[in-house]
Amino acid sequence: MFQTFRNAWKIPELKNRLLFTLAILVVYRLGCAIPVPFITGSALSQMFSNGNMLSYLDMMSGGALSRCTLFALGVTPYINASIIVQLLTVAIPSLENIAKEPDGQNKLQQITRYAGGVIALVMSLGYYFVVRNMGALKYTTGAAGIFTAVVIIATFTAGAQLITWCGEQIDDKGIGNGLSLLIFSSIVSNWSSVYTTVTGLLTRAAAGETKFYILLPLLVVLALVVIVFIVIMTNAERRITIQYAKRVIGRRMYGGHSTYLPLKVNQAGVIPIIFASSILMLPITLAQFIHVGWIQSVGNFFGWGTWPNTICYGFLIFIFTYFYTAISVNIKDLADNMKKYGGFIPGIRPGQPTMMYVDKVLSRITLTGAVFLAFIAILPNFIGNITGIQGVYFGGTSLLIIVGVALDTMRQAQSYMVTRNYQGFIK
Repeated sequence: MFQTFRNAWKIPELKNRLLFTLAILVVYRLGCAIPVPFITGSALSQMFSNGNMLSYLDMMSGGALSRCTLFALGVTPYINASIIVQLLTVAIPSLENIAKEPDGQNKLQQITRYAGGVIALVMSLGYYFVVRNMGALKYTTGAAGIFTAVVIIATFTAGAQLITWCGEQIDDKGIGNGLSLLIFSSIVSNWSSVYTTVTGLLTRAAAGETKFYILLPLLVVLALVVIVFIVIMTNAERRITIQYAKRVIGRRMYGGHSTYLPLKVNQAGVIPIIFASSILMLPITLAQFIHVGWIQSVGNFFGWGTWPNTICYGFLIFIFTYFYTAISVNIKDLADNMKKYGGFIPGIRPGQPTMMYVDKVLSRITLTGAVFLAFIAILPNFIGNITGIQGVYFGGTSLLIIVGVALDTMRQAQSYMVTRNYQGFIK
């Protein structure tokens, strides 16, 4: 492993990309430590210490949200905008036509940036009212209060847009997977809370609650099992054999070989979890700063970790997994391109039968992927309700993101090394 890293460091192009990526990550972490003016961060500590939905957003931002720093919103606005634009591309014909143009992806990316800015503005406004109701602002009335509101909302919005730019720079000049690496660094930087949780459990065990002497080793073993399970399911794929007929073009013969079509079991990645979390966040967030009876009741009913919330969370993840897979894999174009270049699945006729066969296979493996994502996402909720340990909240989601990003980044680095006949990270 160390020899592999030494070989990677010897490649000038890969070395420069790694150093550039590291520099952007340092800038990102610095932004997560710069506090927004006019806010007393210590007044918000109680709001983020109960394992609620805001704790999830705080985890995604690496603790920046609870400290009210420049990058408090994290990458959540851009991710939600990306999901919404992809959904609208399927529903609105004009956006679908733009996607099919030669530079359509660039245009859609620009639309996503604007949509992310709007979502960041709305989230900044909502977070400002949450902070205000918690009594964490220095100025709330008069000209000073208006100036404070403008500065805070503008800072949060600009910070979210700057994060998007950092992620795109990593994609262009770094190792790739820009936004994913930013989320990765946020989660890893916030895992110091694991030490605090373990210390607290040992203290409670020493105080007489001896059950934690048994629960703690079991949680460690369970975490290792979950990591192995995530690695297996992340790499799992169904390979459909494709045979290409021989064709004679001029004096040359083409085709006559076989390959395979890889269909990943977890085609949607972590996107369904993030989108489902964003939807469930709405009633809880509204209850934070709208003190109306029925809104408070709905917010408490769907409180993070409760059984209604857990059931809805798993159901939404299940639905969004199927939906996102359906819009990300265009089976019709896949079957048409296969037929155009003389490819066919053995035993299946080209065209419509091929499309139906691939759709059937994809639906079956997506079921496994949806169950996997829902299980990983709600497992910490079950553990927290059974054991009463709130420190395990969001552990499954964070492990899924960390393992997935690590594997993708290793493959990206391997692609640079393989072209120069170096041994890659993954054998």
